[in-house]
Amino acid sequence: MKLTWNKNPKKRPRVAVTSVTDLPFEKEASETESQRETSDQLNSSEIGVNQSENHLAESFRAQGDKLAEEGKYEEALGKWEAALNLVPENAVLHEQKAQVLLELGEAWKALKAATRATEIDPSWAEAWTTLGRAQLNFGEPDSAIKSFESALSINVSSMKKVKFFSSSISLIQ
Repeated sequence: MKLTWNKNPKKRPRVAVTSVTDLPFEKEASETESQRETSDQLNSSEIGVNQSENHLAESFRAQGDKLAEEGKYEEALGKWEAALNLVPENAVLHEQKAQVLLELGEAWKALKAATRATEIDPSWAEAWTTLGRAQLNFGEPDSAIKSFESALSINVSSMKKVKFFSSSISLIQ
């Protein structure tokens, strides 16, 4: 049996990017330094946009929560990713994303998401616990112990954290 490649002479002509007008990065590149400085200050219309973005992100988060409760983890991740595109500095979304990624067996992605959650809000014990779980699943029990210790130093009363902490110690020994 002989395989041959079909050469299709009908190719789509390539259009140079410079011939396309009104690209979003052209507008940004044309800004001057003084325009950037003045645009850093929020005016009343931008505040409304930020509030609507926060409201939309909250809607995506709630939809993702519902999907995750139903066991539809991939769909939940999609909703949370949409919310994170709107509000990337939301520690809760990163932590929830990490938990679902752990359920899906994506230890490396969960580790990155949980790390981001602890970077955004280092005083949140639940984020440290999720980071410890992700580190255990990724095969880093020493790092997991440090994360669980951080969680315990923030919130000593949580027995859930103590359980994960003791399991990570048993993995090392």
